Amino acid sequence: MPKRRRGITRRQAIAGFFILIGLLMLVALVPQLGAETPLVTRLLFIARQPPLQVPAAPVLTVIAVVYMIAGSAALVPRAQMIGTWLLWLSATLLFPAILIAAAAGKQPTSVVTMISDPMRLSTPVALGALAGIYAERSGVVNIAIEGMMLIGAGFGFAAFAGTGNIWLGAAVAVILGGLIALLHGLLSISFKTDQIISGTVINILAIGVTGYLRRQYIVPLGMANNTSGVLTLPEFAIPGLSDIPIIGPIFFVGKPIFFAMLVLVVVTHVVLFSTRWGLRMRAVGENPHAAATVGINVSRTRYINIAISGMIAGLGGAWLSLEKVGSFEDGMTAGKGFIALAAMIFGKWTPFGSLGGAMLFGFSESLGIRFQILKVELFGGPVPIQFLQMLPYVLTIVVLAGLIGRSVGPAAAGKPYEK
Repeated sequence: MPKRRRGITRRQAIAGFFILIGLLMLVALVPQLGAETPLVTRLLFIARQPPLQVPAAPVLTVIAVVYMIAGSAALVPRAQMIGTWLLWLSATLLFPAILIAAAAGKQPTSVVTMISDPMRLSTPVALGALAGIYAERSGVVNIAIEGMMLIGAGFGFAAFAGTGNIWLGAAVAVILGGLIALLHGLLSISFKTDQIISGTVINILAIGVTGYLRRQYIVPLGMANNTSGVLTLPEFAIPGLSDIPIIGPIFFVGKPIFFAMLVLVVVTHVVLFSTRWGLRMRAVGENPHAAATVGINVSRTRYINIAISGMIAGLGGAWLSLEKVGSFEDGMTAGKGFIALAAMIFGKWTPFGSLGGAMLFGFSESLGIRFQILKVELFGGPVPIQFLQMLPYVLTIVVLAGLIGRSVGPAAAGKPYEK
């Protein structure tokens, strides 16, 4: 039989992408930036210091050449290792390339802000991804993260609106997230309902319940749209560490839930890979029958982990209503729970990998905001705001469909346990 011809591989597609981007930069972007009066990008690294003058056209020319070399090397079978490293370098250069091109000839742009904003905007996605890890590593598919986040955002803000205690509101968000997760556990673990259907029901339930809560309770209090000067969780800086140039403002200045997200990433990694509980969790998620033979209570392990999952998701919802905007709107999660699942898959069910995926989506959201501030133009006119708003969702499709390769989750995820 004749050999079956292989199609285009993922590596070839990525290499072709960078070659195409390099060509477009050289042909379309660089001549425009260097015509007549060469444009300069002014990058501000440290406050109260003069910005660094970066000639846009020469720098982007170098980056474009690197893209073309990286793409070409990746297509050569004998240069696999060099091509891989060059592709990673090209991916890293995407950030400065976009920043330099967007800010050329405009007001000084803070590099620290461009890095710190994506990290903070990635907070709910990262927390949702951690929630997914706890659930799926123990064998329960949790597509109800969106609903749990919405419940946390709605009831957390309602508690704050009713009592005036914002910390109580955050605690209520965490507790309610855990309780709605236990409902998911009851349906999927005890009643052995299809876990996808169970999660979908909870997502629909959350939309209805929070919409009713807003209309009947929050709106009459006059706090639905931040009309009463509603406060958000306070920002604070870690003494000493926040004074470190560049690094300090990025990692050590922020609000409580942002810091909690960073701590939870580290804690989850340690728990998952360095503790007995983590070993049992992974065993239950991979082979619950083998885990049961050594005395592990499969149902209890799954219940505890799904409750932890819901509490973390509720905290992500509290970030939206109590830490970011100080108000609650219907459906304000806007699909971030589903993007969190994409970040979890991107990170291959690991905490730090999921954080990287969340930051990727946070960067796309921050980029849209930055483009509006800089009034970036495309084809002679401003970039439509609708295009900028859909960037995170388009990026989700591109990453899942073409970049991460085959990603296999825990073997027993989604399968009810039968003794």
